[in-house]
Amino acid sequence: MDLNALRYAMTHEWAQFDGDLVTVGITSFAAEQLGDLTALQLPKVGTAVRVGKPFGEIESVKSVSDLYAPVTGTVVEVNTKLADNPEPIQTDAFGQWMIRIKLADDAQTDHLLTKDLYDAQIASEGH
Repeated sequence: MDLNALRYAMTHEWAQFDGDLVTVGITSFAAEQLGDLTALQLPKVGTAVRVGKPFGEIESVKSVSDLYAPVTGTVVEVNTKLADNPEPIQTDAFGQWMIRIKLADDAQTDHLLTKDLYDAQIASEGH
């Protein structure tokens, strides 16, 4: 996967665009910060999601964290294999998608960061 082609939310989700279809996962930085993953709760197909609002939760031995929608739209596919076993996220976060969203007609995407801007954000947070 070309990490430079992805877009990133400040909340550490990545988004891969294919027309009006957006594939979403979490970054390797987020996976490293969470530690050993134990559970993943994802929405059902047909769920409306809004940019910046939680669409699910990811649980580790350290904590439970919300997952935030990087775009507004409707969930059209859920990675149920990952929901049953989130461990692969730790070794291949960018290869493990969680949901696919069909963009809403009025969805905004200009708030998403390029890889360079995302890397700068992580560095500015002292990581």
